Amino acid sequence: MTEIAGDGDTRTASAVQSVDRALVILEIVARLGEARVTDVAAELGVHKSTASRLISALESRGYLAQAHNRGRVQLGRSIVRLARSADTDGDLVRHSQQFCTNLAEEVGETVNVSVREGDRAVCVVKADGPSGVAAYTWVGQSGPAYATSSGKLLLAELPEAELHECLAAGLTALTPQTVTDMSELTRVLKFVRARGWAESEEELEAGLNAVSAPIYDHTAKVIAALSVSGPAYRLKAEDFEPVARSAQAVAAQISNRLGYQSA
Repeated sequence: MTEIAGDGDTRTASAVQSVDRALVILEIVARLGEARVTDVAAELGVHKSTASRLISALESRGYLAQAHNRGRVQLGRSIVRLARSADTDGDLVRHSQQFCTNLAEEVGETVNVSVREGDRAVCVVKADGPSGVAAYTWVGQSGPAYATSSGKLLLAELPEAELHECLAAGLTALTPQTVTDMSELTRVLKFVRARGWAESEEELEAGLNAVSAPIYDHTAKVIAALSVSGPAYRLKAEDFEPVARSAQAVAAQISNRLGYQSA
């Protein structure tokens, strides 16, 4: 005897599909930074009206918010709230925010704390410096790890086999300065590991420079990177080392708060 799904089963299946699509939308926006309804509809393979309804529902609960670019959405504050409540690394966000704010005031540039998620570096803490021109980033934004100072620092901790698996999709040139050769990137990461800090000189975005220092947890594992970023005309290559030293000092303070004890 053939079983026929009742109305309840149909409604349940529809609800599950909507939840799945909503989660995929969040992943799309996280990956792109900002997205239009048409972008989301195309990636989901649904009609624009369907994507619009789902986006509106996510906006109403604060998981998405209107971006500065009209007609686009970005991750909302509810994502930050969930990230903070789910933090399992000694409350990285809570311990980092004030240190980042102080450092941003000291160096006059934007300070971020980022973690690695797959092949991307995701910002979890941000503090703006007093200058009128700051790096345009926000909590929840992510970038290709190989093209950011924070990402390179985090990738440098991976065994070579895991590194190749992580970057299996390849290295795409974002600017003329982006490293796109895996052998060259491996060499750079080896140098980063030996030196103890990383840099990105217009590799992610033309006109944007950054340096990063590692944050350790109580097991001496690098769990995040603290970065200082700013316009290339202000954060110049000759400034990288002294700014990186400041970043290292602050990253060490955060690490101590997380239970790390240097040898």
